[in-house]
Order: sequence, then C-alpha cells, then structure tokens
Amino acid sequence: MSAEFVFENIPYRLVRSPRRRRLGLVLAESGVEVRIPERCAARHGHQFLRENIHWVRTQLLRAEERAAQIPQHRYAFGESFPWLGARYPLVRVTGPTHSGIAAGATHSGIAAGAISLYTRYREPDESQLQTALQRLYQKEALALLEEKSHQFADRLELAFSSVRVRRTKSKWGHCSVRGELQYNWLVCLAPEVVVDYLVAHEVCHLRHHNHSPAFWHLVESVCPRYRELRRWLRDNGHQLHL
Repeated sequence: MSAEFVFENIPYRLVRSPRRRRLGLVLAESGVEVRIPERCAARHGHQFLRENIHWVRTQLLRAEERAAQIPQHRYAFGESFPWLGARYPLVRVTGPTHSGIAAGATHSGIAAGAISLYTRYREPDESQLQTALQRLYQKEALALLEEKSHQFADRLELAFSSVRVRRTKSKWGHCSVRGELQYNWLVCLAPEVVVDYLVAHEVCHLRHHNHSPAFWHLVESVCPRYRELRRWLRDNGHQLHL
C-alpha cells in the first residue's frame, strides 16, 4: 500500500511493506519513497522524511546532474554510436528480399570500424532505427559476453550453464546458483577493460556466491585493476545509453 504527500515542495510516497522492519528512504523511478513496516504509524514515516529532508534534496540534485549527463542520440545513418569505448559510424546494409525476409540481414554487425545495419524499412524513422540498432547491439553483446565468459571460466576451471543479456535497471550482471550468467548488454558501450571486469566478477560468483574476501581475491587474480574498473562503472554507468 502507498499514499502520496508533499513536504517543502517535494512529493513523496509512504510505502508499507510486511517484510520491512526499519524505516528507509529510497529514490525510485516514481519519486521519493518513505518505506515503513506494515504496522508502523504513518506519522513516524512523515517525521522520518522531515528529519532527512537535506539528504533527500542532495540526492535529488545528484540525480538531476546524472540525468543531464546521459547522452542523447540522433538515430540516423551516418551518426556515430559507442561500442567498447569507441564510436563508430552507422552505415546501412542493403540487399534483396524474398517473401519479406531480408537476404542481406546476416551482414549486420559491428566490425571494421563501422556499425553495419540492415533494415527492411526504405526510409526508417528514428524510432524504427533505434529499435533495429538495439537489437543488433543485443546480438553482438551476447556473442561477445558469451565468448569472454568462456575465457574467464576456462581460466578458472569453472563452468556455467548459460549466458543471457537483458537491459536491467539496477544490476550490471547476475550469476544464479544454477550457473546462469546474465549481463546488461549496455555494458558493451563501455571500454573493453570494464566489460572484462564485469565478466570476471560474474564468473567468479560461480565459485563464491557472495562478496567475501575470498571472492574479491579471486576477482583480483584475473582482473588486478578491478577496484579502478568497478569505480568507473559506478561513476559512469549511467552514461551508457542507447
């Protein structure tokens, strides 16, 4: 359950949870949330917000600054787009079609200093081109991340069951107890050394499903710069946008 209120021109929601035991503040996509235990009186939630209003304002300002840093792309052939820390021009692949299926579609890819893209639309608008480009990135990212996962897993004599890519909101990667590796494909816009760190991180979870000293020691054994690269992803990850 939740209710909406305003304090000093800042709207916020009071969110109750049966699992929560302590009061907390969260900046969610929907706005500021004051999360309280199920049986906690509402007045405690309001008071908690008032006592931490300075923190809330600071976080909102920081969120605005980060939002302003997100690049805005113009989706058109001839424009350049990021891949592994560099930028490459988007070029159009043409080819004959048969029964509505593009014969030249297999030529789409990211190589030789260019992003080659086939689209069945004669004059695609920006939305159509963005969708086609994102699908290409997902395909290329899956191939790259699967290859790197094998490299690190073989090096550590570990095994995983599958690799998937998704566009997640809060996590760059995940390793399940069943050995399933999942990555946010947007990481492939970052420099390749950052991609390597993320893959090393998730592959090491195949042995240690925690963030214990043993886990970080294993990460460091295959990625000595992990502290620097983890910090890069934390500070710049919000700018990886397509």
